This record gives sequence, C-alpha cells and structure tokens, in this order.
Amino acid sequence: MGSAIHQLEKLSAAELGRAVRKGELSPTEVIRFFEERIETRNPSINAFVYTRFEEAEAAARVLEKRLAAGEAVGPFAGVPFGLKDFLPSKQGWPNSHGGVKALIREDPESSEFCKAMEAAGGIAVGKTNAPAFGFRGTCDNALYGPTSTPFAVGWNSGGSSGGSAAAVADGLAPISEGGDGGGSIRVPAAWCNLFGFKASVGTVPSVCRPDAWTATHPYCCNGGLTRTVEDAAILLNYMARHDPRDPLSLPRTEPDYTRHLGRSLKGWRIGYTPDFGVFPVEPEVASLVERAARRFAEADTELVPLSFSFSCSADEMGECWCRAISVDTAVELELWKRQGLDLVRDHRAELPEAFIRYNGLAARGGILDYYRFNCIRTEIFDQLQNALSDCELIISPTVSCLPVKNAADRNTTGPSVVNGRAVNPLIGFCQTFLANFTGHPAASVPAGLSEGGFPVGMQLIGRRFRDGDLLAAASAFEQIQPWRPLYEIPFGRM
Repeated sequence: MGSAIHQLEKLSAAELGRAVRKGELSPTEVIRFFEERIETRNPSINAFVYTRFEEAEAAARVLEKRLAAGEAVGPFAGVPFGLKDFLPSKQGWPNSHGGVKALIREDPESSEFCKAMEAAGGIAVGKTNAPAFGFRGTCDNALYGPTSTPFAVGWNSGGSSGGSAAAVADGLAPISEGGDGGGSIRVPAAWCNLFGFKASVGTVPSVCRPDAWTATHPYCCNGGLTRTVEDAAILLNYMARHDPRDPLSLPRTEPDYTRHLGRSLKGWRIGYTPDFGVFPVEPEVASLVERAARRFAEADTELVPLSFSFSCSADEMGECWCRAISVDTAVELELWKRQGLDLVRDHRAELPEAFIRYNGLAARGGILDYYRFNCIRTEIFDQLQNALSDCELIISPTVSCLPVKNAADRNTTGPSVVNGRAVNPLIGFCQTFLANFTGHPAASVPAGLSEGGFPVGMQLIGRRFRDGDLLAAASAFEQIQPWRPLYEIPFGRM
C-alpha cells in the first residue's frame, strides 16, 4: 500500500471520512487496510469476535460509485466500524448475547448506532466482544474469552463494551458501538484511553418491545467509543432524534452538537469529588484525576470541592444496581424457559455464576426490594441535582482502580478490594452507574497514564438534557490536555 494510506489507524473517524470525501482515499483501500490490521493484531487483544470483510468490501464498492456520481455522502464516508456483540445490532448478522453459545441467533433489526453510522456513510466490519448479558464492568465470557486493553495485553479492557474499546484504542476501527447501562461505555473508555459519551435519557431513542420500559431501570443508552470529542458529537448528530415508540424519547432541539466544540467555559463552576463520599479509590487514580481536574482552571473555570452525604454505602448502591439490571434478564430467562430453553439448567456453564445468582434474587424479589431500589435511586438523583444546581459539571474518577489482570477461567471480574476496602467485583469499582440511575449525561475523558502505563479515566457528569454543555467541557479538556499522542504506546506493541 502506498504512503497515502500509511498509518490510517491513527486517524479519527471524522478525519478518515474527510479524506475519503476529498478523494484522497478510496473506501475499498480503507476497508482492506483495516481488514489486514484486524487480522494481524486482533488475536492478541481479542477485540473482534466476528468479521464480515467481503460484505464490507461490497459496501465500499457501492460507496465508490456514489462518490463517482457526485452524490452527497455523510461525514463518516467509508469509515469502518465495529458493532457490540450483545443486543441486536445489525439485521441478519449473528448475535451471541455476549458470548452465550446457546443464544446465538440472527439479529432481527439494527441498533440505533448501526443505523446512524450507515446513514453517516460508515461501513460495518464485524462484531466486538462483550460479557454475557453485559452484566459486569469487565469484558470476558465463556465462549470467546477475555479482551485486553491494548496498553497492557493480558489486562482487561473494561466492560461491558470492552471489545469495542479495545478495537478503537488499537486502531482496528476508528469508532465502535457501545451500550451503557451502568458505565459500559465509560468504563472501557477509561481503561483504553478513549472518549466515551452517554447521552441524557430520552436523547437517543430506545425502542423496546413487548415491554417499552425495558431500558429504564436503570437507564440504558446506545452510543459509541471514539478517540475524539468531535467524533462523538458527529455521532450524536445522527443518533439523537425523537421516536414516538419510545415513551421517554424527547423532541430534538439541538441543530448541531458539533457547534459546542471549542465553546468558552469562562465563569463555569466545576465540582470535583474523588469518591462521592462513598467509593474507595486507588491513590494513584485519585491523584491523576485531581491533577487533570485542576487543569480546567486553564479554561477560566473555578474548581470547587463537592461533598455528598448518602445514607447508603457504595456496596448497597452496587447491590441495588446488580439487582435492578437483572430484572429484565430474569424476565427473559423465564420467558425462554417457558418456550423450552432453560439456560440455567441446560447451559449453566455458559453463564457466570454471579449472573445466575442476581437473576434469581431479582426473580424472587418482593415489593419492598423494588421500593428500596427506587428510594436509593431517588437519593442519588437528589444529590446529583443539588450539586448541579450550583455547578455546571461534576468531575470524578471514572473507575476507582487500574485495569485488572485477565482471569484464566474466562470469568474475569473487577477487584474485590480497592484501597483496603471490600467492593462488589461486578460494578463496585466503577463510579459510573450513578448517572444510569438518574439519566444525567456523562462521559469519560482520558486523564493520563499511571506509572505502569495504564490509562486512567476522568468522569464528567452534566446537567440533564444539556448534552452540548458536556461536549463543550470535554472538548475544552481535549485542547488543554490532548490524549491522542498516547496512542503511540499501543501502536508500538507487536
């Protein structure tokens, strides 16, 4: 391949799309470049679990004809993208529900991310790894095994959208799908040095049937993993829309999310907390995030300490999340059982024991269990709203610890202890799920690297329905402390 397509792996999706539209690159050249890169590098990190390069090349040829005819194409023209192998994401492609062999089926429909990317000119190349049912903040499953962060092969990429994060971080695709029900976009973004954005509830439609409220306890959001804030803003331009079939869908009022990039933050009050008063945090993580947060002063903002006074512990919050997220999967398990597929009885080895346990608890839960969930959720909502009534933004660590080592038994979880305190190894090391209880927009931006070379993420939580403000803050930090040069580290791996 010639110098014109050298090091495409370092380009953002927007940069790659601009090059294709200008005729500097052909879509076929782009797809073949990334096909070769995936085949060469994917075996070591296990980001992609399924690929369809022939179909991608066919789509590239169709796009070339459109370009030659002078047709208008989207900003991601010719950009290869990955899809998360969890919920249905591309009609007709196989889906394993996160590495559950007994559940492999063809997708009946395409996800909001897939439809948005194709409308923007992108080309799907394959599906990326995820844990069973997306039920943990790490990426591993019995069928495909663990995914590594490219910054340290053998250490986990984070979850649940860990395959997508690893793919983007290692230059296997410039953008890939994520879904966030407790931090599943932001957690792997933190461990893979990416920008991970979760929109406000109602911004991106979530159409679920037969239960239209399936994705609301906690709020789950479809989105993407990107290297730049610009890519995330362009993606949101295509994903944010009103859909009357979603009972929480809001009217689209923002004409262009990219207009917030480069906005002034002068006079903003930005609140900082290392732990929300409840989460244990590794000292090196806390130090890196606080140092990054202080750099917002360079954007003429005021950083103010925040105090929270939750009546429940982080462990109680994490337990609440695990039970709540299991309600809908417990329903699925029961419905499949009535149709003759008893996953727990006949395919137990394909499911994590923790998943089975929490689904059992959800199925046996009483009225007061759900009342307690709503009370904890309400308290979190009130305290975030109180903090954001005085500040435009809340900053915290995204994840309280550095990446964990992959387990040999294909059942990698997070740590059981962080900074000397016991935590729930499924979600208790993540400070992300609070925003899923409440519906606030939230993002993870790279805060820097630890002494050992592990990425650390800084979480930004914004006011509800002010997604543009959150993108403006992330864009300002991207200018103050650019993170893209750090990709030289994983790209040097063999």
